[in-house]
Amino acid sequence: MFRCTVRRFVVALFPLVALSAPAAAEPHPFSIHDMLAMKRIGAPALSPDEQRIVFTLRTTDLEANKGRTDLWIVDVDGENLRQLTTHPDADGSPQWSRDGKFIYFLSSRGGSSQVWRISPDGGEATQVTTQPLDVAGFLLSPDGRHLALAMEVYPDLRKPAETKARLDEVAKKKSSGRIYDRLFFRHWDTWKDGRRSHLFIVPVDDRGRAVDDEVVDLTAGMDADIPSKPFGGMEEIAFSPDNKQIVFAARDVGRNEAWSTNLDLFVATVDGKDLPRRLTKDNEATDTAPVFSPDGKALAYLAMSRPGYEADRQQIMLMDWPGGKPMVLAESWDRSASEIAWAADGRSLFVTAQNLGQHSLFHIDLVTQEVKPVVWEGTVHNPMPARDRVYYTLNSLTSPAELMSATLAGKDVRAVTKINAPMLAAAKLGDPEQFAFEGAGGDQVYAYVVKPADFDPGKKYPVAFLIHGGPQGSFGNDFHYRWNPQAYAGAGYAAVMVDFHGSTGYGQAFCDAIRGDWGGKPLEDLKLGLEAALKRYPWMDGERVAALGASYGGYMINWIAGNWPDRFKCLVCHDGNLCERMAYFDTEELWFPEWDHMGNPWDNPEHYEKHNPINHVGKWKTPMLVIHGGQDFRVVETQGMSTFTALQRRGIPSKFLYFPDENHWVLKPANSILWHETVLGWLDQWTKE
Repeated sequence: MFRCTVRRFVVALFPLVALSAPAAAEPHPFSIHDMLAMKRIGAPALSPDEQRIVFTLRTTDLEANKGRTDLWIVDVDGENLRQLTTHPDADGSPQWSRDGKFIYFLSSRGGSSQVWRISPDGGEATQVTTQPLDVAGFLLSPDGRHLALAMEVYPDLRKPAETKARLDEVAKKKSSGRIYDRLFFRHWDTWKDGRRSHLFIVPVDDRGRAVDDEVVDLTAGMDADIPSKPFGGMEEIAFSPDNKQIVFAARDVGRNEAWSTNLDLFVATVDGKDLPRRLTKDNEATDTAPVFSPDGKALAYLAMSRPGYEADRQQIMLMDWPGGKPMVLAESWDRSASEIAWAADGRSLFVTAQNLGQHSLFHIDLVTQEVKPVVWEGTVHNPMPARDRVYYTLNSLTSPAELMSATLAGKDVRAVTKINAPMLAAAKLGDPEQFAFEGAGGDQVYAYVVKPADFDPGKKYPVAFLIHGGPQGSFGNDFHYRWNPQAYAGAGYAAVMVDFHGSTGYGQAFCDAIRGDWGGKPLEDLKLGLEAALKRYPWMDGERVAALGASYGGYMINWIAGNWPDRFKCLVCHDGNLCERMAYFDTEELWFPEWDHMGNPWDNPEHYEKHNPINHVGKWKTPMLVIHGGQDFRVVETQGMSTFTALQRRGIPSKFLYFPDENHWVLKPANSILWHETVLGWLDQWTKE
């Protein structure tokens, strides 16, 4: 029998944070300005003696219209928090030397991105690499004698200096034309120019300086980017503990790159004498995120099983090293792992995964394969297991990320940092709740509600109905810096977010259910979820509801416009497809539409027409704000322009907000302010006036 559940998440999730420093300003409802003022913790690294954590802290410079990052350091008990670097250029990606005497990091000081190092006790940073190209990412070998560097090079050239010379020659050309003979010709927000991200090894001398002249391309001859594009990082690369080998993920599939998800793991020798050898050739789906056990006798990594499906379950694989056969760990655990970290004793793993609207931390015993939750609520990232405790970052619907710690069993939870406490004390947040309802097919579906700031149960509030992208994504218990429901709560709206069929964190079958059914079960879930919320919360005004979405959520807004046209006072479509058939030919990663729409448009046209918004434009009537970025190559700008054209031609009240310098996301602070002011102004116009 169906049972409805409710979960409440308040500031008590961070009890020590909430009790810290006094408010920096008079209390006021949360706004976009508060969101931009929040300081963002990232890339934490635990010292070898387990006494300190170095991390990046991103602050927003409104005058420069960008964020900047510095290195900070804190004792694991929360004492001695201090800023380690203060250079005006960005510093990031900190890594400890094995003896704990130095912290290596990337910095753009000096005019290009290079590796630097600094003592954890402070002082002047010294430059480690002086490569002629920008270093996009790096790893320090366990013994500190080598650096692995990711740099963009022309694959037919052996040395970074040769690529630099060719780039200088290209810059002198008067013609701007480029000729392509394969996909990708552009990806995410970047036009291809023939370069690839390759993995280099460079030795480090006794003074801590890289011997740049001895740099070796470990991946010469490979037709792939290492790390993968556009979002892969150095988590796709790992040194063996004996310092002799390096394992990395690569999509080396030749001309099939635009429709293949076949990342494989490769192994190369650090001395560069042997060509990379493919470790996972038997799996034609994704293999990634290699992590060696502390003793070097085992390798753990993440693997999908279905080729072409980017949202397949990532299972945890183990293999004896070297030469072992991969085995699945905790095969019956129906979650998709996102991060894995070895316990200090090498007998278990700590794993993060989306989980019923949370992004939880779990512990998996290697012998029994039992999975136990360590941190259930909130969004956990960056697990760093120590001998007696595990350190991690935790954020929620009521707080940006802070460093936390708990015992290995999840007890005695402590806040290590309380950096955003003053701003949290000043900004009035809405109280979040999670509830469940009976959705499409009788399945249990989860949703969140965030109450308006300064909530008064005797009042009626308009509703902002937020629809997540992906579609294999989730509006979970996290602090989002683009689609943050607190921005709507602070403006006097109730925010409602439904994790419809296709959402992640509810088992793989639930995620898979959207395939071939983009406008079916998800729309039914949205209808039933809104109805359930209005019944549960009588203070919501069901006559004043606006729907908003981006990416797949933008597609759904266009689908709603023709298939649920009488429900909403207004709509907001950000980077959403109008025509699924044409979107196939516009986009870059073809594996995505080919999986979700069960083929390509010429072999299986009915699936592209089945739930195609363009076929229902004749029924549109709801006022709509359309937003699009000119550098969005995932959902191209003409989709948004076409949506606006249809609205204007039909005489429907509409506006078009265009960002020529933004991609699929809105990242620049000034643009984010304009985005929020425009969106909230549109909602106010149709639901409050």
